[in-house]
This record gives sequence, structure tokens and C-alpha cells, in this order.
Amino acid sequence: MMNWRIAVCSALVAGCTAATSGDLTVLSMNVAGLPAIIQSNEVPGDKTTNSLLIGTYFAKYGYDIINVQEDFNYHASIYKTDTHVYRTATSGGALIGSGLNTLANFDWINFARVKWDDCSNASGSDCLTPKGFTFMRIQIADGVYIDSYNLHTDAGTEDADETARNSNLQQVADYIDTWSVGNAVIVFGDTNSRYTRTADDITVFRTQNGMTDPWVELVRSGVEPTVESLCSNPSTTNNCETVDKLFYRGNAIVDLTADAFNYESSKFLQSDGNILSDHNPIGVNFTWSLSSKLRQSVYTGGPHGDWFSDLPTLSAYSTLSKPTKLTFSGGSRLDSISITLKDGTALKHGGTGGTASSLTLGTSEYWTSAKICQGQKDSQTRIFYISATTSAGNVVSAGTSTSDCITVTAPTGWQIAGFLGQDGDEIDQLALIFAPK
Repeated sequence: MMNWRIAVCSALVAGCTAATSGDLTVLSMNVAGLPAIIQSNEVPGDKTTNSLLIGTYFAKYGYDIINVQEDFNYHASIYKTDTHVYRTATSGGALIGSGLNTLANFDWINFARVKWDDCSNASGSDCLTPKGFTFMRIQIADGVYIDSYNLHTDAGTEDADETARNSNLQQVADYIDTWSVGNAVIVFGDTNSRYTRTADDITVFRTQNGMTDPWVELVRSGVEPTVESLCSNPSTTNNCETVDKLFYRGNAIVDLTADAFNYESSKFLQSDGNILSDHNPIGVNFTWSLSSKLRQSVYTGGPHGDWFSDLPTLSAYSTLSKPTKLTFSGGSRLDSISITLKDGTALKHGGTGGTASSLTLGTSEYWTSAKICQGQKDSQTRIFYISATTSAGNVVSAGTSTSDCITVTAPTGWQIAGFLGQDGDEIDQLALIFAPK
């Protein structure tokens, strides 16, 4: 889990200047890690040697986020030569694990592995291993988070395969609608799909989640193909289509733009020019910049309860309706939090328990800083306490303070105007949203 004490630049470090823009490089690669005795993947050479070389290339090129699929029995070899600081632990070899892993230059929170609801053995043995997708919330800079998904769907082209694959893709799209509401998102991995396989409905990420395929955007000028165009391996052109894909979107806090797409095949070859995998790796370069309208703090607490976000509500305002009242309820822990805007909109999260404490803000008074404390309850990290201090020096608080606290301060010229996090009967996880005064 992220060291959230270090992660807040502006709130905790005097004179620290947080980045407001930057670059992000990502790669997706099916690493052909099934045991050689089961599947050669038609790749020459020894799989252990090839996997060591794959890890060497991961370290050499230093992509910021790498999603791998079929990372089964040669996982240790890839990690032996790779040097990325943050890497997921294997979920097991073939027949045991999903083969999905992430290597990154950034830490993350809320990591989850999710198994497919449906699978098919019509064209192979997809049901013999617990394939699915992973989810993580990656912090790429101070107050800049992207929800990252890695997936490997059902293979094959029989009717049952396409039915299962359609279900797989829909499962991810629905998960995004539940757990990534309001957030910047990147989905990338082995979809086993093409736009010409219409029964799969790979367009669900565009139509349901508002996401963009950078291959379609940059290589095909926004036009999705209707005629199949297969890639050779290694591919010498970007004009062909593979089943390895990426979809992305920004949000009200961070603008995310894809400025380059490439099949990275030529970077992942053996010394004799042979391929290392039966899939062309895909690479995308992004630029990002922070919004002038909304920002956010680091998250505190743990990944429990249901996701909530005030970003969709706040981003709908052309001019923010000023917060006029804060209400917190708590006892042993923090039960609920609420901000009431001038137009009467109430941004409330949590349960119904606890003792309520309220503070009505003056006409020119703003919520400027907060002390937030976390602690353990039933072996889960939860929010125990919050104290708000306004520009006028007024204070309102609820819950019970612990020794594990941070102070979050809105940047100069900004105010605290909303919340992000997870809740149930209490507040489990919390981040604060900043808006200009």
C-alpha cells in the first residue's frame, strides 16, 4: 500500500511544488508464459531465457506502467531482470493464477484481482485457469490518480467463446461504472478481440465508459475498422490490428491525452531477431495536465465499503455553488461527512450513526484545511476522525483522534469542496476535493 504520509506534497512539505503536468508511458505485453510442455506459442528458444530477456527489456526501456498477461510459470525470470520499483506478486502458475501482473514506476492503492463470471472451453481450455482482470488506483503524481485495469479475456472464435468474451468485456465495463465513477481510467491488456468480431462488442468501453482507443484515434484518424487487417509478428506497421488493446479517459481533475501509439515489437526481439512472444507488445505515450477547476488530495483509510465521488456533481457546475455548511457525525469512528452547497445540494456520505457536529460558513469563509486520522477496526483500516478548519479559524470535528493522522491543506487560492472515497455504515476511505475560491 502507498505510503500516504509521504504522498501529499503540498500539505506536508514546506516549499514543495507539486507537478501540474507530465508524461506517462505504458506497455501491454502477453509474455507467453505458459509452460513450454503445454504451449510453445510458436516462439523459438528457451522460455526461461526469453523471459529473462523480457525482464531486461522492461528495465531498459523503463515504461511507467507495464501490464503483462500469461505471466505464469516464468514469472520469476521476468522479475529477476526487471528493475521497476512497484510490482504485483504472482497469483500462481498455470491452472492456479490468472497470469496478470503489473510493473510500474508508481505505487498504487486498492489492488484487486477479479475472476471472470463466464468462460468457454469451445476453442481451448480457458476455464482451466482463473482468468479475469485486475484493478488498481495508481498515483502518478501528487494528487493525480489513474484507475488502471489489466485484462485477459476468453480466447477463440466459436460462438460460445464470443459469448463468454462479450460477458468478460461487459464485466469490466460494469466494474468501471461502479468503482471508477468520475475517475481517469486506462484499460489495457489482451482482449482477444478485434473490431470485426462484432459479437464481442469491444466498443463497450467507448459507448458505456466514454473511453478512447488510441490506435483508432491516432493511427486510424478516429475510424474503427470494419475489415480485418491482421498484424505480422514482429509488426513493421501500426496500420494492422491486434487483439492487444488499450482504452483511456481523463476526468475533471486530470486531462489525459494519447500522443503516440506503437507496436513495440522491434524492441522485444532475441539477439538473432526472433520474437520473444506470439503477441506484438503495444506502447502508448500520454501527456497529462491538471485541471484549473478541480484537484484532489491523497487518500487515507482502507479499500472497504462502496466507492463514492463528488466529482461528477462538482464538475457539472460552470461556477461552483459555494459550500455553506459542514456536518460531520461520529463517535468511536467517523460515521458520516457532508457538505451543503449554497444552492442546497448536499454532498453526504457514510451511515446514519454517531453524534452530528455542524458549522455554517460565512459569506467569505472557506474550508481550507483538515486533519484526518485513520485506525484499525476488525482488521480493516478506516477513518476514525476528521477536523475541519476554515479561513476564519473556525473548527468542526467528529470521531476519535488516533496517532495516525495527516493534515491536508488546500492550495493557495483554493478551498475544500467535496469528497472521494469508500463508505458503508462509516467512512472507510477518504480524499478531499479542492476547488477555486
